[in-house]
Amino acid sequence: MGIHLHEYQTTLKSRATLSGFGVHSGKPVSMHFLPADADTGIVFQYAGEGAARRELRALFSEVGSTDLCTMLGDPAGHHVATVEHVMGALLGIGVDNVVIEIDGSEVPILDGSAAAFVEAFDQAGLEMLPVKRRYIHVLKPVRIESGASWAEFRPYVGTRFEVEIDFETPAIGRQSFAADINAETFRKEIARARTFGFMKDVERLWAAGYALGSSLENSVVIGDDGRVINMEGLRYPNEFARHKLLDAMGDLALAGARFIGCFRSYRGGHRLNAAALRRLLSDGSAFQIVETRRERGRSSEMIAVNAPANAPWAL
Repeated sequence: MGIHLHEYQTTLKSRATLSGFGVHSGKPVSMHFLPADADTGIVFQYAGEGAARRELRALFSEVGSTDLCTMLGDPAGHHVATVEHVMGALLGIGVDNVVIEIDGSEVPILDGSAAAFVEAFDQAGLEMLPVKRRYIHVLKPVRIESGASWAEFRPYVGTRFEVEIDFETPAIGRQSFAADINAETFRKEIARARTFGFMKDVERLWAAGYALGSSLENSVVIGDDGRVINMEGLRYPNEFARHKLLDAMGDLALAGARFIGCFRSYRGGHRLNAAALRRLLSDGSAFQIVETRRERGRSSEMIAVNAPANAPWAL
């Protein structure tokens, strides 16, 4: 029995623009999303005034830090921080190729979710390109552990994420969310889940130069009494777990290709997501690169293909 996968790569039909503030830097930043040719992938271009245009490809090999957020590039030099929400949105609605011009060093936090990115991409529209999309097909379980936390990839017919978290606060506790990923599910169930934090951590983060742009407008904040202090409350009963799933999607989008398989994690985060991805892609027996072939009236069948020597998963 076949599975329903998109056969061809996509890009945006037209330009999209978003502006806001970095959640850690507090600085204003604008982004322009430009249509790109097949096999371009996701590329960030620094477009600030008075500086040479520099590029960073959105690949796990470019990850420079996973502290508090996922950062591409050199933390002490050219970098783009907090890429996980925009990468999750691109993966979630199915955009394979885009050039992102950015005039700062951090993706804007917007409302703390991926909703504004999805809206901008929907307004720009998607265009199918005449080149096959490649997938990373998980062939066997691969697991990584760190203390009580763990993450693993498992074979699965489709693309699925299962995330469970456990916090010692009444507002969160132990909760989970799982979903087979497609554009409709992403829009309805995942995209609107916001980032979250604890009031007790704010002063420490400020002193360290982080969270300078954080506010109740872009974060779910848990007070010292263990309750959500945002007046509007939560968007979903398990919004915290859904946001962790969004983060995981954004981190795994840095593989350079989409997955056919299931990613599961318990008490995970950016560092564990990155480590699990590297563990999978360092084991050539754990995955294969496939394309899909669709026959009239039938769902897609997977066909193994030779990966280019310079492919991001060719470690």
